[in-house]
Amino acid sequence: MKIGLYFGTFNPIHVGHLIIANHMAEHADLDQVWMVVTPHNPLKKKSTLLDDYHRLQMVHLATEDFPKIKPSDIEFKLSQPNYTVNTLVHLQGKYPNYAFSLIIGEDNLKSLHKWKNYEVILENHEIYVYPRLSSEAENATFKNHPKIHMIDAPVVEISSTFIRDNIKKGKNVQPLLPAKVWEYIDHNNFYKK
Repeated sequence: MKIGLYFGTFNPIHVGHLIIANHMAEHADLDQVWMVVTPHNPLKKKSTLLDDYHRLQMVHLATEDFPKIKPSDIEFKLSQPNYTVNTLVHLQGKYPNYAFSLIIGEDNLKSLHKWKNYEVILENHEIYVYPRLSSEAENATFKNHPKIHMIDAPVVEISSTFIRDNIKKGKNVQPLLPAKVWEYIDHNNFYKK
């Protein structure tokens, strides 16, 4: 089985995340997409980052109607800080019959050469890249790499930061969130302070 790993804090998960995850599940050569909730880094200031399990619960609520998209808390159990290469080694050991790939935005592709052991990742895993709007100059280093696949996915420019800021301002952000996620946020009064 081919699994695409889509990492994020998902603070909160929004319709943009789902559009990308679903597009990859339906149009890339993947059987499933796992939305890997990145835990809070204890070395960083918490600020507006919700507790790991609240963010995981929102991913569960957002994906329950999408059979090819699964929430994952795999990084909750790994030592901090989380490095993608370590997560991949752990998953490959736990699920030896699965082939794991990464799903990243084009902006992350430009900094891939700065990732810990990126050469090991490229040697052992496919990377599926979705487009992002960017004013930065194109980094062609990896564009023609045989393990990197540019996927013609919709360009979605919705950010969790925008959503949190507007909830705090009392604005209606309901259209940007899956209905059950909005209800969960509203019920718990998240992001209002």
